[in-house]
Amino acid sequence: MKQFLFFIAFSLIVGKLLAADPVQTLDNGMKLHPKTGAARTIEISVINSRVVRVQASPESNIPFVASLCVLPGLTPAVPFKVSSNSEFAVLSTDELRVRVSLLTGEISFMDKSGKVLLQEAKRSFSPFVVENDKGYTMQQVFSGMPGEAIYGLGQHQSEDFNYKHKSEDLFQYNTKVAVPFILSTNNYGILWDNYSQSKYGDPRDYKDLNQFSLFDKAGKEGALTATYTQKSGNPIVRRESAIDYENLTTVKKFPADFNFNDGAVVWEGELLSSQTDVYKFSLYYAGYTKVWINDSLVVPERWRTSWNPNTYRFSFPLTKGKRAKIKLEWKPDGGVSYVGLKALSSSPLEKNGNLSFWSEMGDKMDYYFVSGKNMDEVISGYRTLTGKASIMPKWAMGFWQSRERYKTQDELLNVVSEYRKRKIPLDNIVLDWSYWPEDAWGSHQFDLKRFPDAKGMVDTVHRQNAHIMISVWPKFYTTTDHFKQFSKNGWMYMQAVNDNVRDWIGSGYVGSFYDAYNPEAQKLFWKQMKDNLYVKGIDAWWMDASEPNVRDCTDMEYRKKLCGPTALGSSSKYFNAYALMNAKAIYNGQRETDSNKRVFLLTRSGFAGLQNYSTATWSGDIATRWEDLKAQIPAGLNFAMSGIPFWTMDIGGFCVEKRYEKGQLIFDQTGNENADLNEWRELNLRWFQFGAFCPLFRSHGQFPYREIYNLAPEGHPVYKSLVYYDELRYRLMPYIYSLAGMAYHNDYTLMRSLAMDYTADQQTYGISDQFLFGPALMVCPVYSYKARSREVYFPAGTRWYNFYTGEQMEGGKKVTVAAALERIPLFVPAGTILPVGEVMQHTAEKKADDIEIRVYQGKDSKFSLYEDEGTNYNYEKGAFSTIDFDYNHTDGTLSISDCKGSYDGMLTQRTFRVVAIGKTTAAPRIVPYNGVKTVIKL
Repeated sequence: MKQFLFFIAFSLIVGKLLAADPVQTLDNGMKLHPKTGAARTIEISVINSRVVRVQASPESNIPFVASLCVLPGLTPAVPFKVSSNSEFAVLSTDELRVRVSLLTGEISFMDKSGKVLLQEAKRSFSPFVVENDKGYTMQQVFSGMPGEAIYGLGQHQSEDFNYKHKSEDLFQYNTKVAVPFILSTNNYGILWDNYSQSKYGDPRDYKDLNQFSLFDKAGKEGALTATYTQKSGNPIVRRESAIDYENLTTVKKFPADFNFNDGAVVWEGELLSSQTDVYKFSLYYAGYTKVWINDSLVVPERWRTSWNPNTYRFSFPLTKGKRAKIKLEWKPDGGVSYVGLKALSSSPLEKNGNLSFWSEMGDKMDYYFVSGKNMDEVISGYRTLTGKASIMPKWAMGFWQSRERYKTQDELLNVVSEYRKRKIPLDNIVLDWSYWPEDAWGSHQFDLKRFPDAKGMVDTVHRQNAHIMISVWPKFYTTTDHFKQFSKNGWMYMQAVNDNVRDWIGSGYVGSFYDAYNPEAQKLFWKQMKDNLYVKGIDAWWMDASEPNVRDCTDMEYRKKLCGPTALGSSSKYFNAYALMNAKAIYNGQRETDSNKRVFLLTRSGFAGLQNYSTATWSGDIATRWEDLKAQIPAGLNFAMSGIPFWTMDIGGFCVEKRYEKGQLIFDQTGNENADLNEWRELNLRWFQFGAFCPLFRSHGQFPYREIYNLAPEGHPVYKSLVYYDELRYRLMPYIYSLAGMAYHNDYTLMRSLAMDYTADQQTYGISDQFLFGPALMVCPVYSYKARSREVYFPAGTRWYNFYTGEQMEGGKKVTVAAALERIPLFVPAGTILPVGEVMQHTAEKKADDIEIRVYQGKDSKFSLYEDEGTNYNYEKGAFSTIDFDYNHTDGTLSISDCKGSYDGMLTQRTFRVVAIGKTTAAPRIVPYNGVKTVIKL
């Protein structure tokens, strides 16, 4: 009896002790159960001294779910400590302190001195059930820090840049890429590990205009006046309380006899808001669209092709009790087109500068906090989590020519031959879609009438020292053997088949997409590619429609039905990561097939971790418009600052306005140019000038043809400038390939916002139309028709050199600079070492045995010249070399280090032509170099 009483007493004491210490130390962090708040369980895990993982659940345990984007097996290799008192538990590393409230579960992230970098404000969970999947809708709000700028979130097309005080929808669609990672100028980042439809910032959906009191043209309350006009037939006038024609379902609300081919609509009337507020508006448009509020043109004309709408956002203040005039003019682009205008009141979350991630569905909340001494270190932490950025094959850094589409093998081969004949540099030719028989999409077979000898075609491209990339979709017609191989195993998305959805080819064919979330389906997908295409010598893969885009312009719920269920669960839960899984299938497949040939993939969508699969993204089927050219600059910058370094776009835009298609004088050699031809040539030139300084340099689009010699005749100023920038790209190859090496070895970012390198200058935070291409070149694209100057901001703290003339400019101010048609403004910061090589016809034509080393004086400077074999993975095993250049401004000496490292075929003798650029430009100093350290006085 005494023993029993002792046992009871002992158990009560132990229970009280356990209850008094709710913090459990784990091998990799700590676990706790807050007394209140939305999360019953929180785990903090150490990845390294500056990266931690946060998991939270409303349940008593954290469920295990294998991440699709974070590398497996990440365990802490650094010491950490766990301590607690009655209020907080604290996990500490050498660089971070993570403090958790034992009452509410709210977390603060601090540096080692205790300075708060970020802290949670509100967490919520609500049950969510779809099909057989159970999970939670969740949101985490953070108290953002004053004065910071926020970048990342992937690639979006609304011209937003700094996401502080802004919001963004995170889902995949043509021209829209969701990457749930943000990067702060306060040198931290958040990776939100969730694959469902998500939102950054304000989680509310935009609402129809009937949230306001509406008045028509006559002043009658309840609706706006919609006037439908067309060339044939009388106008249709009706009252409408919403402008909501955004998908295949809602577009049916148009008048039955409205003709999209020659019609136009004007919505007009007045809005009356119930509160004084700055409202956010979201315009969804295909066709030509303008918006006025109170007679102010808030949206100048924008255009998108009928089948591929875009979203543009703007804000406007409305006053309680005061009507605001509104007018929307819309002209469809022919065929069924889409338009919508919705609005939202301002969000307290945005006003306060708070940050938020919301996701429709997940098993738990799972995110990573990453800190660093600068923004590059934060991106390095992101790649610690999601994988290194492979070094692309060197040829991929050269110029790519493409069009929609080369319809025969002769067309494709003639383009390569023409480039070689004209001595215009080229490294890659792209074979776009529909090289297969019309009724055999997904067969990976060539139409023998148009491509009678595909293997011979590829061999001919290779003999001309070029490479060939081919378009492969994850799409299969039901009649193909490949579809049947997938479907018999249950590896196809069948909703489109069951609904008899026909695509736009010929009379229309039924097909669907394979389930890339299934590991066995991934292997089959690669096997089909290998057996039919890789054996022919194809060098690289263009993975189109990888969102996946089973059908254009559907509503969101039907999109989810078309894209699932997946092998892992419902498409609601696994909505955003398809492109990542598809890239993984090809990367793993090719490396297993040929372990030492570099994989190269280009995909229209993406997700966190894409860089781990040697994959780049392009910005989708954008339009041939100046506003789309402008939008690509912040789109590319935010994508790069999402941690994925290789990005490109269709130079010139993909979808072409009809005014450029008809009556086009593209091939006229007389010099006579109509207004549309003038604009077409200038638009393509300005886009090409910008594209020459992007990580990947690629021209593509619908007719008119985009080859340099088809854009303008030889001798024309446009032709000469196109060739100049193509040749300049190749002259900069020693520099560009060194940046590619830095992306792998140093987790570097090639395409950089000014804020990344000049974070102390807050004037850089909002500069969305200039960028740095590596540390040496500030690129200032021109995106307005007939502009021959533009305003440039020169970051403070350094002098800037004009790349073309050597003229110097002090930093810390805006200056209007010249921008002749043939040149875009390009500047170099003082304290730069820039290697410049010779003009080459392709990247392998010459070894870099004679390089000009430009030293832009004014500050100390460094640069490391990186080289490897260019086509294989020996660099992963240490087969590469670096030569360090170190300029000491005080004594005017340039030190060239010993060559470090080695690889097969490396140069042992070379010449450096050192050019000092300062108040004057000195004659080159010829420096023979044999791999031994050399110091010269400039």
